[in-house]
Order: sequence, then C-alpha cells, then structure tokens
Amino acid sequence: MLSEPSLVKILQCRAAQQPGKVVYRFLPSEPNGRIDELTYSALARKAQVIARELGSICQPGDRALLLYPPGLDFIAAFFGCLYAGIIPVPAYPSKRSQKVLGLAAIAKDAGARIALTTRQQQKTIQSRFRENEFLSQLPNLASDAVGTGEALSRPLESWQVPSIQKDTIAFLQYTSGSTGAPKGVMVSHGNLLHNQRMIQLAFGHTEKTVMVSWLPMFHDMGLIGHVVQPMYVGFPCTLMSPMLFLQHPFRWLEAISHYRATTSGGPNFAYDLCVERITSKQKLGLDLAEWNLAFSGAEPVRAETLERFSHAFSDCGFESTAFYPCYGMAEATLLVSGGERLQPPKVGLLDRKSLEENKAVWIARSAQIKPDCVKSIVGCGQSPLEQSVVIVHPEKKVRLEDNQIGEIWIQGFSVAQGYWQKSSATQQVFQGYLNGSDETSKLATESGPFLRTGDLGFMLDGELFLTGRLKELIILRGRNYYPQDIERVVQKSHVALPSNSGAAFSVDIEGREHLIVIHEVTRSYFRQLQAAEIAAADIAKSVRRAISEAFDIQVHSVVLIKPGSLLKTSSGKIKRRACRDAFINNTLNVVALDALGTFPSNSQPDLAQDAIADKTSEDLEYWMIRRLSQYLKVAPAEIDPEALFTALGIDSSIAVSMTGDLAQSLGVDLEPHLLWEYPSIESLAQYLAHHLAQPPQKDSLVTSSTFP
Repeated sequence: MLSEPSLVKILQCRAAQQPGKVVYRFLPSEPNGRIDELTYSALARKAQVIARELGSICQPGDRALLLYPPGLDFIAAFFGCLYAGIIPVPAYPSKRSQKVLGLAAIAKDAGARIALTTRQQQKTIQSRFRENEFLSQLPNLASDAVGTGEALSRPLESWQVPSIQKDTIAFLQYTSGSTGAPKGVMVSHGNLLHNQRMIQLAFGHTEKTVMVSWLPMFHDMGLIGHVVQPMYVGFPCTLMSPMLFLQHPFRWLEAISHYRATTSGGPNFAYDLCVERITSKQKLGLDLAEWNLAFSGAEPVRAETLERFSHAFSDCGFESTAFYPCYGMAEATLLVSGGERLQPPKVGLLDRKSLEENKAVWIARSAQIKPDCVKSIVGCGQSPLEQSVVIVHPEKKVRLEDNQIGEIWIQGFSVAQGYWQKSSATQQVFQGYLNGSDETSKLATESGPFLRTGDLGFMLDGELFLTGRLKELIILRGRNYYPQDIERVVQKSHVALPSNSGAAFSVDIEGREHLIVIHEVTRSYFRQLQAAEIAAADIAKSVRRAISEAFDIQVHSVVLIKPGSLLKTSSGKIKRRACRDAFINNTLNVVALDALGTFPSNSQPDLAQDAIADKTSEDLEYWMIRRLSQYLKVAPAEIDPEALFTALGIDSSIAVSMTGDLAQSLGVDLEPHLLWEYPSIESLAQYLAHHLAQPPQKDSLVTSSTFP
C-alpha cells in the first residue's frame, strides 16, 4: 500500500509510475458502441485542468454540486475537485418527470458555489434550474469542455497540490431519500483512506484484482467502492450505467465473464433480477469461474436470494462461496463489516416471534418447522481494521452480550466527521457514550464517542447479524427513505387526505421489502367513499403518482382508513410501528384498499417467443398492457393505456426493465429513458409505431454483445 496522505498524491504517484495503465473503462449502452477508457496519466491531467478552471471561480473549501450522467466525466470532475481543494457534492440530475426540489434542498444545504456537469447535460440542467430560485442563481460549468483539446496541452505550472490534512473534508455524501431535511455526511480524507484500507483488507484486493460495477457513482457504495478503491489499490474497473443493468441484467454478468472479473456485486435485488430475467440461452455464453467475491450490501441480505442465484448460475462456474455479505453506511464512510472470503456465508434460523420482541432465539432446521414461524438471517461478518462494533441497549446505553439484540454502535477512524452544519443531529448520531462515561472528555475511549447507527442487531462469536431498524427508515432497492418525507408528499397529493394523518412503512412481501401507505380520509370524503368505490381508486392513483414523481419508488398498497383511526401517541405523534403491525394483522379500520398482487400473474414468458409481429400502435399497446400487468400483478383490464406510468405506480427499475423487454421483442435498441419521454402506454405505442415505420438507420439487435 502507498503510504500517501491523500488521494491526490496517490493518483499523482500512479500517473508518474504507471502512466499508460487503464484504471477505468466505461461500457456503452448501445450494442457495439465505443468503450471509453481512462489511464492514470489521462485522469491526473484532466483533474488538473478542471482544478485550474475551478481555481479561477471558487475558493478552497467551496462546495461543487456534481450533476453527471453515468460515465467517466464524473470521475474526472470528482478528482478535479479534490485537486482544487473544492468539496465535491455528488448528486444526480433529476428526470424530467421529477421536480428539482430534492436537488435544490441538497444544493442549498451544502451552500454550493457551482454545479459541474457535461456539455450534453448543460442546457437541460440550466432549464431545470430555472424552476427553483436558489438553483437559478447557481453557476454551472461543463467540465468536459475544459478538459479536452488545447486545454490538455497547455502548461499546468499554476496548479499546486492542495494542502490536505487528515481532517480536511474530502466530500459531502448526502443520505438518499430525504427531501425535507437532507443531511450531508462530512467524509474527511483520513476517513476515506482508512476505509479504503479496510475494503482492501476485507475484500483481499491486490493489483491483480479485476472489478466490474453498474452501481451509481453518486452513491457511497459506487463512489467509494468502485471509483476510489480501484485507484487506491491500483487495479482496473469496468463500469456501466445502472440503467443498462436494469434494462438488460445480462450485460452485468456478460461483462464479468468477458473481463474475467474477480470482484463485483450490489444490493440483494440485483441478484434476484438476474435470476428472474436472464434466460437459459444467455447463460450458455457465461463463464463466472473467476468471480470469487460477489458482495451483497446496502439492503438486507436474504438467504433465499443467495441460494437461488447460486443454483441458477452454478453451471456458469459460479461458486456459492463467492458470496460476501457486508454491512456499511455513509456515516461510517462505507464499509463497517464483511464476511470471510472464500467461505460460505453464515446463515441461520431465528424464531420470528422472539425476533419481534428483540430476542435472538435460534431454531434448528427441521421438516416440521412452519416457514411463517422462522426467519432466515445472514451474518455480515466482522470489522477488519482498527474499528469497534458493539451492541448497545438503546435506552440504557449499556453494552449487551452475544445473542442480545440492541442498537449497533461503531467507533473507529472511518466514522465520518458528522453532518454538514447540523450540530444537533451530529451530536445525537455521532456522539454516543456508554452509560457512566464522561461525555465531556475528548478522548476516544471504550466508553465513546460512538456512531449510533439506528440499526438493530446482535453479535455471535464476533459475527454481526442485522435484525431490523431502531430508526424509522425505509430501505428499498438499496436506498434509504424517511417515512416523514413520504407522508408529507402523500398528504399533499389529494384533497381527501388530511395533514398529519398518515403513515408510511415497509413490509416484507414474498421475500422483498415493499412500501405501504396508510392514510385517513376526511369525513366528507368518507361519506363519498361509502357511496362510490371509484373515488378510492382516484385517491390511490394520486398517491402513487405523487410518490413516483417525488421518490421514484413504487407503492405496493394504499390503505385508506376511517377518520380519526390512525394510531398515535397521546401527544399526537404517529405510531408507525403499531400501524405496521395493524396492517400485517389486518386490524386497521379500512375504508378502501388499493394493492398490487391481487391478480395471480404467471411467470414471464420467454421473450424470444414474445416477439411483436405487427408493429401497429394497437399491437404495441396490447403487448405493453400484458407485460405491465405481469410487473404490477394486476389484471390487464385494470390498466388504462391513457394513464401516466407514474399514476400506475411504476418506478424507474420497472420502467427500464420493461423498455429492455420491449426492445428485445421488437428486435431493436431502445433508450432506457423512453418511458419518461413518452409517459403513457398510448403515447409510447404511437411513437414506436411511427418510429418503426421509418426506414431503418442505426437500430441494432439488443441481443448482440456489448463488446466489439
């Protein structure tokens, strides 16, 4: 390992010693498109050019909002900020169907001085910025316009390595999901280097490692694990767009096979998606024998998923011992704990009733066990380097013994500096002390300070097991959402929904977490609902559309309940856990229920047998209605072709997946963003019918390989 004090010096060193070595490769979304590459010297040069430009606009310590589509320009801009002493704030441009309020909240909270993007995105971003007062005043810079051509050949004597200490803030990682009160985690250069060393040790990475990733670069797992880690250790990483993965999951495993990747992974849902959507014919060309570390994190790791994936791809050379469950969070930079490499994950059964009472009672496997009485649990390993992970009683603040469930507390050099300009929240989360300790002491002792994760779990023989969440946080597809934010959007979605009268939470349904929304209706609407069921459907559609537009997530069930029946404390606080229990036990005072999964759908047909012969708008509509009914698990008759996709309640993963299915059935390549450009079945069918009637130009078979 290079004993350098910052990523800037590490990159400079690698650029001098290995100038022509490729560190990043980005795969095109279109088949047989151009593969972009960055060598160490090219990355260092681009970063210096961007830093010089930023230095003429900003001061060291200013914050720069990074708004990039997936690609290598984001990486150059991120390092360009580090080279300039500017604090990057990774974000993602909101889609046209979404408002910019969440992005504006992040930019304002960070006090962003400038926004960086690409030339291709700049006009769109400028147009979107006009929707918000703060963003409209924010300058923006296309970094790829200053990092090419003549600028790359001009002398850079004016650039100097910035003064970086271990406590200097490297970047702000905003926790995903919160639109009301975003919190920027202050990750220092010391935090970053310590966590990089932890990841290297835990994953066994060397310069011979080969990595493939589709994870979003603006998210902590993608940024720290797949952008920073390859440069830190000195191995190549092949990247692709998350949209490409969602549209064609096969492309992920195809890249692992083609580049002989040794490390890759993602949230639990990614493995489920591969099992569900990769065909037997596609598997024939895969060789996954070199893939010896398949990490799973960012959402609960499910034993059923590990078993299904191992079984589905064993003939491709995948070994079940490659699975590597891990646990991490932005407040701890990234990695907290990980399993033992090349060993099967530790899986056991817990008594479900005892688990709900925060007790870990192990159950021996037996044919007589009822599935609904037990819960499979997967261990998330140990902390690999100079870091303490303890289980603490959240109220008494005393350390608990093995098999006792409590809050997970963390102490170590990877724990971040706190939340940007939020001293109260920082003290509450980052300043946990065990009972009897001196909270005024500044020394890091066995008593504190600790990072209070808000997650529940227990330890057994040094292995960390996660059981739930103390904080009311909803985790869907690896992203965090705050129920208060969802409830705020819901109550504004329809006049029938009074304020402070709803609850949002997640429930495990058929092995996956789904969002549930319950809400009281006003007394006037309650009388209308009793007379006409159509009004309930109208309210549910408004709720689904509002949540889809604000958060890009799908609602499984919208439950309308009687006025005054929402469970609250005596002081008026919503009892979300009690509401969740009441939903599960069917004890809510339900007026109307609008839920997915009420129609028993069959498994998806083989796409090869599902080609669309006559490409008229009517045939296209019929195909999309049938396919969407399978995704939503509702009868085709319930899907209105004129309704907006957001009103139907689909999220981006379903939208992109359906675009991929449609492309394969048509035998052409389609942009993954198509459903946002043409936001209803009717409008999309009309566009496609017209487009396909034109003479063929550059359309290509989606079944062809990504690689030349």
